Amino acid sequence: MELERFAWLSVAAALATIVLKTLAWWLTDSVGLLSDALESLVNLAAALLALSMLRLAASPPDAEHQYGVSKAEYFSAGIEGALIVLAAAGIIWTAIPRVMSPRPLDMPLAGLSLTVVASAINLAVALILIRKGREHHSITLEADGRHLMTDVWTSAGVIAGVALVYVTGWLVLDPLVAFAVSLHILWAGFGLVRRSVRGLLDSAISPEEQNEVTKLFKEYSRRYGVSFHALRTRQAGARRFVSFHLLVPDAWSVAQAHQLSEELEARIRSMVPNAGVFTHIEPISDPASYNDEGLDR
Repeated sequence: MELERFAWLSVAAALATIVLKTLAWWLTDSVGLLSDALESLVNLAAALLALSMLRLAASPPDAEHQYGVSKAEYFSAGIEGALIVLAAAGIIWTAIPRVMSPRPLDMPLAGLSLTVVASAINLAVALILIRKGREHHSITLEADGRHLMTDVWTSAGVIAGVALVYVTGWLVLDPLVAFAVSLHILWAGFGLVRRSVRGLLDSAISPEEQNEVTKLFKEYSRRYGVSFHALRTRQAGARRFVSFHLLVPDAWSVAQAHQLSEELEARIRSMVPNAGVFTHIEPISDPASYNDEGLDR
């Protein structure tokens, strides 16, 4: 599976950066660099979780899960956000004693060099994951990429802080940078959790995609004298679902109505990637056709 290859790329990047950042912390004894190394451990856990969830989400529908299990991706994003929050708490716990009792840094230039290399790896992989996540509508890949991007910004702040400590001799800057890093990580973590919860609550497809579907309905209403209502949409991971009622003239045969619905569904699938489209056909003159109490649009 193509998406799994990118998840394995994230795992490889996490392993490489763990080694580099742990070595940087060991050389310098910097709590800021330690915070950066701790976040890389979270990156590894998140990458492995993303890999497992992508495999689960790709499972075909079965008797128990007839619409598939694509929502598994939202669990991945939510758990990843929770892991980020825990990492931030660990950074704060480690930084508090250093504020009270700052320590000089050992071999700062060597430590910073290793961290720069690790950050370059994360930046390259993050950009790939975000781009591929958007292309394939995978919240798991995109969340993992954004997580790595927060790590890049985290590392940039840590590098700046350790460099300032080296230049100015203000040792307290090291734990203060760690505190700032933890706040940034917390913000990213809560954002992922919020997005995961929104997805689990069956959010609609994007307003842009909904507008395209509405324009299509107006076009077919003019061309064929049909009508539409009860448009409903939702998204579950990479999958989209669109359902609507198609009201046709009473004189139409079942075959004629069915042919039009097939044409409509094909066009909607071309506009909304990975969409399952469901059409309910009704006679346009029957008052009962308009008694739907759903979300008419």
